[in-house]
Amino acid sequence: MRSITPLLIVTALAGCAPTPPQQTALVDTRAQEKLSRLLTGKVAGRPQSCLPSYRSNEMIVIDENTIAFRDGTDRVWINHPNGGCNLLGSSPYALVTHSVGSMGLCRGDIGHVTDTLNHSTVGSCSMGDFVPYTTPGRS
Repeated sequence: MRSITPLLIVTALAGCAPTPPQQTALVDTRAQEKLSRLLTGKVAGRPQSCLPSYRSNEMIVIDENTIAFRDGTDRVWINHPNGGCNLLGSSPYALVTHSVGSMGLCRGDIGHVTDTLNHSTVGSCSMGDFVPYTTPGRS
């Protein structure tokens, strides 16, 4: 009986050991590849507090912490929302933004994470600075 008890304890503890987050690593790798494709050949500029103008169909969700705004073929603006946008980048969620005034989307503006199937808001996030990445020699 004494020799069985330690074996049962070790077996029970082994069942509680955490498994490595394989799914998360895969998602992060895909996000890194997507961002890398967008920024290939581009260099970062000075962060701006507002995105001058954008079309919502040019917004590309990289992951919960990174949103890209394509501005033609030579410029991409990258935004890292303050604290991230939970659930963004997962299906069926999308980011809905509203610009106030003529400045376009600005740091501190709130984006709402919306479930596109039932049209309900499931979260929100605050925009951070917008960093332009531009192809050298073009403005």
